[in-house]
Amino acid sequence: MPSDLWSFTQDFYARQGVEQACLALQASGANVCAVLCGVWLARRGVALDDQRVLEIGQLATPWDNQVVQPLRALRTRWKAESVGDAEWGLLRERVKALELDAERILLSRLQGLAQDWPRQLPQGAGAWLSAVAGDAAIANNHDALHVLRVVADSL
Repeated sequence: MPSDLWSFTQDFYARQGVEQACLALQASGANVCAVLCGVWLARRGVALDDQRVLEIGQLATPWDNQVVQPLRALRTRWKAESVGDAEWGLLRERVKALELDAERILLSRLQGLAQDWPRQLPQGAGAWLSAVAGDAAIANNHDALHVLRVVADSL
């Protein structure tokens, strides 16, 4: 498995069922970058504690709210219009690329935050997933969390 968070995320996201699970969690209000960071931290053996979860949220939430979500909302709004308009479709693809760049920047910032947190043996991802997914995502997406947990624990 790749050691940096961005490469880990790309590898993990490409695994069967992960994309669908992440999209389901995202639809319930979960910050998928924080969720993927939690999986990465579990695989690195970083012990879960409330202060670390708080720091992840304090870093991820403003960037997600102010940068990622507005780009995603614009991309989503333009979906129907871009189907019949090639130029609009190209603009939508550029917005999609910006959204991905914004997520990559957030993941880089999360990695910087957690880079020096002490590591032990890799652990199951369940505790981290529950801690970073958020209450709404947990209440509405047991199946999605289960998929992520199973895939993460199989690495």
